[in-house]
Amino acid sequence: MNKQCTACGAGEMNIFYSLENIPVHSVRLLWSSEEAQNFTSGSMDLAHCPVCGFIRNLSYNPDLQDYSDEYESTQAFSPTFNAFANKLAQQLIDRYDLHNKSIIEIGCGQGEFISLLSKLGNNRGTGFDPAYEPSRSSLVPDENVTIISDYYSEKYTGYKADFVCCKMTLEHIRDVADFIGTVRRSIGEQYNTTVFFQVPDITRILSEIAFWDIYYEHCSYFSAGSLARLFRQQGFDVLDLWRDYGNQYLMISARPAPSSTLPQLEQENDLDEVAKLVSSFTTRYPGILNHWKQIVQETASQGKKTILWGSGSKGVAFLTTLNLCDEIEYTVDVNPYKNGTFMAGTGQKVVTPDFLNNYHPDLVILMNPLYKKEVEKDLHQKGIFPKILSVGE
Repeated sequence: MNKQCTACGAGEMNIFYSLENIPVHSVRLLWSSEEAQNFTSGSMDLAHCPVCGFIRNLSYNPDLQDYSDEYESTQAFSPTFNAFANKLAQQLIDRYDLHNKSIIEIGCGQGEFISLLSKLGNNRGTGFDPAYEPSRSSLVPDENVTIISDYYSEKYTGYKADFVCCKMTLEHIRDVADFIGTVRRSIGEQYNTTVFFQVPDITRILSEIAFWDIYYEHCSYFSAGSLARLFRQQGFDVLDLWRDYGNQYLMISARPAPSSTLPQLEQENDLDEVAKLVSSFTTRYPGILNHWKQIVQETASQGKKTILWGSGSKGVAFLTTLNLCDEIEYTVDVNPYKNGTFMAGTGQKVVTPDFLNNYHPDLVILMNPLYKKEVEKDLHQKGIFPKILSVGE
């Protein structure tokens, strides 16, 4: 096992959290319970770099994965998420004067965000994503946006832009220094180009013991400091670091620089904090796992029904980490493309909220507390008033 840090190159990372037999994909469309339960699995050996604070899965093997058009991760069917996306797009347009500009989005999914940037700022966009599937896109075709169904790599460095955007993609990449280096080389001497990346914030995951936010697809995890150090090392000046969406998302904006010209930001000084959080996580996570497993098992033992709300990666991680199969029969998701599919690893059937009109759960476990008002409203309109527990609350 290679324990070298793929962010800073330091020689020895320290393992602090291990899992076996976890699905290598969490949001692949799987069409039978048998297929889902027998889906390809891998190992998790999460390790911390004491030099730069970066955290990665040492056992990650990208050859086990296939980001095809059967990959379905859009959050665009949630009004809560759409409000956030619209707000973020407008903030970026205002902050970086994105009007009549050229934009690249790496890992654009079904193209929702780059289309927002194009529409709101009258910009021209090119998105890259191997999982792009036009038939599942909710967007009206935009003549100013082109989406290439492929991984962004060295062969696309000829594409130039005023703004490079990458949301919730860097955490899927093992060799993060090589990847950010590719982005830097593609920009060349266009020093006015702004780069924006969004990733999950590992400090929140560690402090909340949010095991549902740790899964195979996410092989790389960042704090504000480790993210900034990576960008500085690869030839960028860091303009800003901030958090949003209930502090779940960490954001960075940067610009290429021939040499570092901007001082470090206060948020970058987090090496000691991350080390303490790693140590605390190691001590506390067994109790948190037992807490949630006990809740579900006690509900089942009383003859009551539990459903999970959210069939995405958080839901898969929750079920597989706790090894919950028979105790929960269904998972609810507002994404209609997931209706009738099954949860990777554990095999629960995914249903739409309307299914609950005839299947009244006693307990709803919500995989993101930010959606609680949205979910409560939907349930109450159906005349359903279960107990609702949110992870992370």
